[in-house]
Amino acid sequence: MNTETLDIKITKAAQSRLAQTDFSQLVFGHTFTDHMLIADYADGEWKNFEIVPYGEIGLSPAISSLHYGQAFFEGLKAYKHEDGQVSVFRPDKNAARFNKSAQRLCMPELPEDLFIQSVAALVDVERDWIPTAENHALYIRPFMFATDPFLGVVPSKTYKFMILTCPVGPYFTKPLRVKFETKFTRAAEGGFGYAKAAGNYAGAMLPTRRAVEEGFDQMIWTDAKEHLYAEEMGAANVMFFLDGVLVTPSTRDTILDGVTRDTVIAMAKDWGIPVEERRVSIAEIVEGAKNGKLTDAFGAGTAATIAPVGSLNYEGEEYPLSDPATREFSNRVFNTLNDIRYGRAEDTHGWNYIV
Repeated sequence: MNTETLDIKITKAAQSRLAQTDFSQLVFGHTFTDHMLIADYADGEWKNFEIVPYGEIGLSPAISSLHYGQAFFEGLKAYKHEDGQVSVFRPDKNAARFNKSAQRLCMPELPEDLFIQSVAALVDVERDWIPTAENHALYIRPFMFATDPFLGVVPSKTYKFMILTCPVGPYFTKPLRVKFETKFTRAAEGGFGYAKAAGNYAGAMLPTRRAVEEGFDQMIWTDAKEHLYAEEMGAANVMFFLDGVLVTPSTRDTILDGVTRDTVIAMAKDWGIPVEERRVSIAEIVEGAKNGKLTDAFGAGTAATIAPVGSLNYEGEEYPLSDPATREFSNRVFNTLNDIRYGRAEDTHGWNYIV
């Protein structure tokens, strides 16, 4: 296959649902656009790239992804600029991480240029669905799953690659009440916590539900061995501003290499702010909350964007943090990031991919 120019067959929906969509009442991930992209992997190659009307697809109940978990996804966003241009934010980073997940789950890689061209093609078709309101965007969900129709614990030989798109508003609308999770484990060394595997999220649902029942908005997962070190939130990487330094857990087998995380670190370095990527102990975060040296804490992710933490809870003890509206660093990051993504500020890093 020629990977320089991807030939994508486009079949338009007979009637758009755009006019019936209330963009002022968007629930994240519940409203889908008119079309989706589908491609197949068989006989050692990717083929049959199509954009078709959004809808159900027919699959055998024996496909191996349903039984053995060969499935993963990505998440990125497209933005409408004031001059009408449309950009996708850092799709190259998502393309690279997509293939890291594929490698770990014994699935075929998708050449990065095919990933980006596929995303751009669907966004181009759905550009009228991109919201124009502040803090709104078109969420893009590429995913891959195994399709061999037999029962056997071996890698599939056939796969589907698909992309769905959703107009979305903010993922979180208030500061988060967060607990350090010290019983359940999201991922262990040697596992696949760094991949966006569907199974990672399935295993997190029970402890997340219990945390919500206790009145928390999110958890900070801790290491599987000792439960003494912060790893990541359920919906985002976690970042702390501690004694004038941006501190965040270093990526490893158990921690997702987040695109927004990487972006925040790059911005901090641009501004001359010290950055430490390392193991971050719960003890130092709790001590920082007590003595006032922890001046900022937030989640950083594609869906969550910059989500301020209002309070931390460790072993039943609550540690309220400063008013998020007064926090210098995370507000500067949030506003600067928005200005870049919406085309209001110079994109010095070349992060916006113009469609």
